[in-house]
Amino acid sequence: MNKRCKWVTEKEPLYMEYHDKEWGVPVYDDRLLFEMLCLEGAQAGLSWWTILQKRENYREAFDQFEAEKIIHYTDEKLQSLRENPGIVRNKLKIQSVVSNAHAYLQKQKEYGSFSNYIWSFVDGSPIINEWESMKEMPVSTELSDKMSKQLKKDGFKFVGGTICYSYMQAVGMINDHTIDCFCHPSHVKTR
Repeated sequence: MNKRCKWVTEKEPLYMEYHDKEWGVPVYDDRLLFEMLCLEGAQAGLSWWTILQKRENYREAFDQFEAEKIIHYTDEKLQSLRENPGIVRNKLKIQSVVSNAHAYLQKQKEYGSFSNYIWSFVDGSPIINEWESMKEMPVSTELSDKMSKQLKKDGFKFVGGTICYSYMQAVGMINDHTIDCFCHPSHVKTR
């Protein structure tokens, strides 16, 4: 049996699949990078497990995170989202997806892709950490704080330093699998 990071709830197949196939794996697809940024923002004050269980509802509610559609949301659409039990119905978090869509499209235009923009924070290469236990893992770093400051300056919402660190882990900009986890790059052959 493969050994996983201690945060994974082994009785939840959805959690194991997310850990094994997504968390820490570099993402370069603009739409998926945007989706994950919005989902990480939705997580603020909640657990990732809560958001992960609602992920498909989010995709459906927010037009598969197609920013070109989201920027045209009407007040009626926003009201329907606030009434949607399949997502977190926080008005500010819902509105942040629209704000983030505008900022995302601007950065996409400026940098040629959102991926180019977001990966510039780590000079295009994942940071591979060598944590022995979860206790060593920070919740934010100087880099995630710097990223947060820039994202806010660029018009993004719900992008504090802790959210940015979590985002960087989720999209593989930082690989924080513990060294005993089969998903750590040192064990990549067994993955």
